[in-house]
Amino acid sequence: MYKSKKTTKKTIVLFFALLTLAGCQQKELNHFEGYALGSSYTINYTGNENPCIQQEVDSLLKDISHLFSIFDSTSIVSQINQGDDIDLNNELVSIINNTLEISQKTDGAFDITVGALVNLWGFGDQIRSDISQNKIDSIKSFTGYEKISLRENKLIKSDNRIQLNFNAIADGYAADKVSEFLINKGYPDCLVEIGGEIMSHGNKNGKPWKIGVQFPTKEKDDAIGAGYYFELKNRATATSGNYRNYFEENGIRYTHIIDPRIGRPEKTNLLSVTVIADNCMTADGYATAFMVMGLEKSKSLLANQSSLAAFFIYDDHGKLKTYQTANFPERRKVSN
Repeated sequence: MYKSKKTTKKTIVLFFALLTLAGCQQKELNHFEGYALGSSYTINYTGNENPCIQQEVDSLLKDISHLFSIFDSTSIVSQINQGDDIDLNNELVSIINNTLEISQKTDGAFDITVGALVNLWGFGDQIRSDISQNKIDSIKSFTGYEKISLRENKLIKSDNRIQLNFNAIADGYAADKVSEFLINKGYPDCLVEIGGEIMSHGNKNGKPWKIGVQFPTKEKDDAIGAGYYFELKNRATATSGNYRNYFEENGIRYTHIIDPRIGRPEKTNLLSVTVIADNCMTADGYATAFMVMGLEKSKSLLANQSSLAAFFIYDDHGKLKTYQTANFPERRKVSN
């Protein structure tokens, strides 16, 4: 499992911005946009406009980037990957515990130890080189969530070669933290979108926030359009898909979503998965995991996870089809 965060992010942002805001801006609605974590972001909040708030949000996102970035050699994750002995703060301990829980529930379809495999396939901080089964098997020998553990505020790796990568949950986590920040600043009605992952709170001028699920495009650079709109309040949603970030070789398409269990890009018939959860980091993690697991295994897991809802788009012998859990919000009209 993996989400690429390369600096050539404009196309990648379009790929991950599978959820788009619906409705026109109204007088009471404040809006600003920016760029952070290798992604674009969009913030909407109602109330008196605060001219300093974007600067404060940018500062918060800069701190989060310093936590997760694999392109910053001084980031916390980079230090862990380099083998530095560092003390983890309570926040990072909580994040790692949450990722390990998702890994366990998805039988390793989600796994933060996938960093070296991501690099091998050229979706990380290294250029793709010759890929062989021997190289894959070698890296797989030190890949696996069961090979790391926490001991108080220390991360213990069974093999020093293990490389962590949090990009499959970083945008979701950031959306959670920015929404918390806005609420603490006195803006309980807000919608935070970072890299396409969304956390909603309250209402938009007394009406529910509306979210649009983008339907897959044929080519990675085709125009994006939403095909299903739904209402979201005090919950999060995240989407993972495989048709915006990939490379082709000898007529075979290799997507950026790596299955850590086999060491190769996922090969299911899913095109995208949108997940709703209580927080965006959880939605983000499960969306990626479901892309790896495929539709039927994902449905089995969801049957026992009432706190999650999901919307799947898949290829059925050349025909685009959808499946949604019974608890996924019903379709709404575009306008508010």
